[in-house]
Amino acid sequence: MRKITLLIMAAGIGSRFGGGIKQLEPVGLHGEIIMDYSIHDAIEAGFSKIIFVIRKDIEVDFRARIGNRIEGICSKLGIETAYAFQELDDVPGYVPVGRSKPWGTGQAVLAAREYIHEPFAVINADDYYGKEAFVKMHDWLALDHADTAFAMAGFILQNTLSDNGGVTRGVCSVEEGHTHVVDVVETENIIKLVDENGKITSEADGIAINPKSYVSMNFWGFSAKAGCAPAYMDILADGFKKFFVDEVKTNPLKSEYLLPVHIGGLLREGKCSVKILETHDKWFGVTYKNDKNNVVQSFKQLIADGVYREDLYSDLL
Repeated sequence: MRKITLLIMAAGIGSRFGGGIKQLEPVGLHGEIIMDYSIHDAIEAGFSKIIFVIRKDIEVDFRARIGNRIEGICSKLGIETAYAFQELDDVPGYVPVGRSKPWGTGQAVLAAREYIHEPFAVINADDYYGKEAFVKMHDWLALDHADTAFAMAGFILQNTLSDNGGVTRGVCSVEEGHTHVVDVVETENIIKLVDENGKITSEADGIAINPKSYVSMNFWGFSAKAGCAPAYMDILADGFKKFFVDEVKTNPLKSEYLLPVHIGGLLREGKCSVKILETHDKWFGVTYKNDKNNVVQSFKQLIADGVYREDLYSDLL
């Protein structure tokens, strides 16, 4: 059976969260965090290796809160685990004076490059994706694809909005038939609007966005030939060098190397294809501190509906 890896990006600071490490906020009945549910769903879908991308300064808290516990569960199930560290100075150039902001999701993936020699998927640590996305992504990665054929879990925008403020999403343009993405535009401050009849609309800085649009939630899949590192790693590394030449010089303290931006550029240049793996599951996460109660209630309902057991991993062990 082909090994398939899940890379979990958990190094972000979470500036809008209002303090604390949002990836480690308890949301389940017994203190589970959102990442627990993603790991459960990935293992259930057939993923056989988990890589955590974190920062050195949160390693102790991360291992105490989830890492040691997950390593124990994965060991019983024959699932590999590994840690990679996103470092500010792991760059193809010099770190600008005064820079403290992490370099973004593109660099987070590159931080794990020495550990990945098989097809892999990438997710955010603080987003709940639902079971369907993991099954579809695993099944796509289990097949052979061209080096520049990627996949994306395609969520519907209105299913990914927060009631507590604006969010950033990779808004996708799709080809007729809705099978492939033709462009991705990273769009900030998308807000949810609900009229007196309960109809949901959305906009970003006053510009309307179709709430039925497909969006990226940073759940990407990258293929690899047997025994080889994914070709996307070299493409991503080359893009990081270009980013340092083109972007860091003009915005040295705040520029970020983001997966949707990089992949959107490749699409516009005709250098890759992106398969949409459509999912209608409702996203939820803790973008803002006030999101937490909604997330806690949502997991309670999923458990009541039988989607998960109260003892989360008991159906896997």
